[in-house]
Order: sequence, then C-alpha cells, then structure tokens
Amino acid sequence: MKTRTTVMGGSRRLSYRTAVTAISAGLLLALGSHKAAADGPDADTTARAHQLAVSVCASCHGPKGNSEAPKFPRLAGQSATYLAAQLRAFRGQTRGDPDAIGYMWGMAANLDDKLIDALGAYYTAQAAGHIPVKDAALVARGKDIYEKGVASTGVPACAACHQPDAHGTPDFPRLAGQHTQYLLKQLGSFQNNMRDVAVMHGVAAGLQQSEMEAVAAFLQSQP
Repeated sequence: MKTRTTVMGGSRRLSYRTAVTAISAGLLLALGSHKAAADGPDADTTARAHQLAVSVCASCHGPKGNSEAPKFPRLAGQSATYLAAQLRAFRGQTRGDPDAIGYMWGMAANLDDKLIDALGAYYTAQAAGHIPVKDAALVARGKDIYEKGVASTGVPACAACHQPDAHGTPDFPRLAGQHTQYLLKQLGSFQNNMRDVAVMHGVAAGLQQSEMEAVAAFLQSQP
C-alpha cells in the first residue's frame, strides 16, 4: 500500500506539472497572437491590401485615397479604426445610405477581417490633401459653426468629437479636406436616418441647409 501511495502521489505531481506546462504554452500562444495583431497586418495581407487599393478602390477614391470626384470620399489620412468599422458595416449591410447600398455593400462583401484592417492601415498612412474654397465668407461662417456649434438650435460644436483640426480620432472620422458634396450627402443621410447614428442624427437635425453648406465648405478647405 505504501508503494502504491507513492506512485499515485508521483502521478498526481506529474499530472499537475503537465497541466501547468499546457496552460503556460497556451498563454504564450495567446500572447504571441495578441502581439501579432497589435503589430498590424502581415506582409502578405499588406501586399494584398495595397494591390486592391491601387487596382480597384482607386477608381472611385483616387490614387492613394485622394479622390478628385466630389461624389466619393477622400480616404487618405483617415482613421484606420474608423475605416475598418465602416468596411465591416458595408460587409454586414448595416450602413444603409444610398451609396453604401449601391457601391460598397457589394465591394465589401468578400473582404475578410485581416484585409479590412490592412486597407485601413494603408489609407491612414497616406498623405491627405485638401481643396481650397474661394468663398472666404462662407468658410468663415463654417469655421464658427464647426468650433462653436449653433446655440439657438442646440447644435454642439463639431470640434468636440472631430477635434479642433478636424483630423478626427480613432472612432470619429477625419473631416478635414473632405469633399463638400460628399459631406452634404452624409449630413442628409444622418438627418433622415438612412445612416443610423444617433448622435449625428441629433446634430444634423438641428442644422439648416445653409449652415451645412458653410461647415462643409470650411472642412473641404482644411489641410
């Protein structure tokens, strides 16, 4: 009995050590995977994203994301996190403005998460441009609304979320340098809830057309 007890005790110790080793290996694997994700897309996915950007996306969004067509947004310098979120919304068909349905639902349908993240990383690394606006008075009015909001109708300052320089944050898009026409179209989509974003519905609902035009002109002119 004594010998048997010793053997059993040794088995328990061996099983315990085996379990600890397995758990440690699992933790190391998880940490390695987390580090790989934090380091960004792998080289192959990055190359695929670059090829897709220059051969397909550029037809609407322009070389390196600087669209010259006012219908299509400029993507250069945009937040990678925000771009990835929008691509996932297109893929999941949860963003319902007309151009999303007409163009981007189909374009994003077959993108996997790794490629989406790599596209976001590609565009955020590109140098953003802007388009001057000649109407200085309109730009000045837009600047005032962007920075201070419209107190009489309860519209908050755009700068509170999109930052004073309009370069945005990871979760709020860069607006600086964006086409006036595109901005007005999106504000309209927020007003009628085709884009279901509660905070922007509230903001856009309080803006008059002339105020939206002024803000959009100011933003287009910003570097």
